[in-house]
Amino acid sequence: MECVSVELASRTYPIHIGPGLLDRVDLILPYLKQARVAVVCNTTVAGLYLGRFAASLRTAGVAVVEIVLPDGEAYKNWETLNLVFDTLLRERCERSTTLIALGGGVIGDMTGFAAACYQRGTPFIQIPTTLLSQVDSSVGGKTAINHPAGKNMIGAFYQPRLVLADTDVLKSLPDRELRSGLVEVIKYGLIRDLAFFEWLERNVEHVLARDTAALEHAIGVSCRHKAEVVAADEHEHGERALLNLGHTFGHAIETGMGYGEWLHGEAVAAGTMMAAELSRMRGWLSVDDVARVEHLFVRAGVPVRGPAMATGKYVELMRHDKKVQDGRLRLILLRRIGEALIDDASSVTQITAAIDARIG
Repeated sequence: MECVSVELASRTYPIHIGPGLLDRVDLILPYLKQARVAVVCNTTVAGLYLGRFAASLRTAGVAVVEIVLPDGEAYKNWETLNLVFDTLLRERCERSTTLIALGGGVIGDMTGFAAACYQRGTPFIQIPTTLLSQVDSSVGGKTAINHPAGKNMIGAFYQPRLVLADTDVLKSLPDRELRSGLVEVIKYGLIRDLAFFEWLERNVEHVLARDTAALEHAIGVSCRHKAEVVAADEHEHGERALLNLGHTFGHAIETGMGYGEWLHGEAVAAGTMMAAELSRMRGWLSVDDVARVEHLFVRAGVPVRGPAMATGKYVELMRHDKKVQDGRLRLILLRRIGEALIDDASSVTQITAAIDARIG
């Protein structure tokens, strides 16, 4: 088991990474304020892991409230969130009852947001069950639900007390979900670690084959990068925004196509290619650099072109992005492979040209 620490100004919490952690209730018990938890998951994860996990907790003397939500990005909304609150209130859960998110990014985001809101704040723990959530959304305290006008526009910064990333659960992950999660892994190489990007160029097929050593290395490096960035900029006033490479374009795809039609990583991959094209237009990346990024995404089996929405629709949706400042789009671009920057000087003409180069 590897342990990565997220060191914040107020406190530090661990990310445990390794096989068999779903059964390690001993890692959870020290973080409970009372011997009662509410476990939130979706219908798919419930069928795979909820019974086993809840039984382990109950054997250890912990009372468990089970909350099972519908599966999918389309349900990441107020209506579904209220199902969590309904159960917490019906079961008379207290402020000291810990919420445990057992699932992917949708469950993690909604459980964290519910924990931030219920009785003005209850403790919560992340147990991510997808590659994407293990390397990104479970770490750093971003919680949110979607709105028809924009993804993750309603939420809160609210940190977990503990993250358990069990690599064994990735064995049951569908291939499409694994490939989607790999996009966020590649992102870390693109924005701040050329050596890791080069390692992925050599080992992407091993990760896709679920080789244990390759997966654990990819998850560990990704979590260390996320932890470092979050520790330096918890509330995204500066450097943390760099983690959003491809996301402004990608969120426009997710919103415009309807939540769940494109997986998050698929939309971010296409969005990253748009960001790479814009970086080339700004004079930072070469044609060969763009081709190199594209080649790795192709090998990862994710889209390198976005859907054929009108470019005007893309830009309209991008204007709802959380990084918009004083009405100006702030995009994450690449100065080079391994170094990202925040750019607010690209013109709408340049942005639409980059989108046009990567749609259809």
